[in-house]
Amino acid sequence: MRALVTGAAGFIGSHLCEHLLSRGDEVMGIDAMTDFYEPARKRRNLAPLVGRDRFTFRRGDLLDLRLEPLFAAADTVYHLAGQPGVRGSWGAEFAVYLERNVLVTQRVLEAARETRLGRLVYASSSSVYGNAEAYPTSETLSPRPVSPYGVTKLAAEQLCETYRTVFDVPALSLRLFSVYGPRQRPDMAFSRLVSAACADRPFPLYGDGGQSRDFTYVGDVVTAMRSAASSSWTGVANIGGGCEVTMRQAIALLGQLAAPVNVVPGPARPGDARRTAADITVARNAFGYLPVTDLRTGLAAMVRAERAARRVRSAESLAGRR
Repeated sequence: MRALVTGAAGFIGSHLCEHLLSRGDEVMGIDAMTDFYEPARKRRNLAPLVGRDRFTFRRGDLLDLRLEPLFAAADTVYHLAGQPGVRGSWGAEFAVYLERNVLVTQRVLEAARETRLGRLVYASSSSVYGNAEAYPTSETLSPRPVSPYGVTKLAAEQLCETYRTVFDVPALSLRLFSVYGPRQRPDMAFSRLVSAACADRPFPLYGDGGQSRDFTYVGDVVTAMRSAASSSWTGVANIGGGCEVTMRQAIALLGQLAAPVNVVPGPARPGDARRTAADITVARNAFGYLPVTDLRTGLAAMVRAERAARRVRSAESLAGRR
């Protein structure tokens, strides 16, 4: 399969590129290398990919690049690029979310339409549900986002559905539930939590710790993406981890895997849903999705990666002082 991955230098995007290459696909990665978090992290994400057979990388903004020639050379486009983060989407920054999540997706869809693209996989989010009407939450329930970020992800998803029904663009929107794993963005809860545990630093907890999430390991997510692209199914599907866990439970588990965490409680942040839990029946029936990574295994992988990164940084610092 010839694949094009937007947002290839990001957390999920870099894992997806590795997974596709492991399955024998040819992969072109595109990323604008924005500064939502340090571009140096993104360069480190790309480092294991650059120079590998069947992988090419192009830096560029999807609003500026000529997409049609790039899409014409691909069988599947995995559209992961966008502006992430619930808490930063309020106020003046909303314009950035509108541009990178909605306007960019509309341009991607136009290019897919013009080139008669074989498959388009869009990375949507459980944030479209907000505080859902029922749990586990199925795709038939009305989305009720509680953040501007969730609004833009839902708008982009609905654009995919519109182009699918009106122009037969073969679009698949996967609603990802709280993805975690090595290389997770530094602003996300588990990344901050693991870093705090390994460095013996305080961990600011937003809310009372009773908020729960359907945490989904990144390896399961990228496997689901390729399986969906390889199927004939189109539409909207949840991708969850199969186990709802509160933040208190996750903190206690990490204390067993790394070190007890010094939790500093604080108020909940606007836009944070109280609970998420995915009904994955559609994904299971449509393309055989079944999460296989439990939270203990996934968090242990994050702890190993964090400790390895700290050893590398320590060695580099020591070498610099010589």
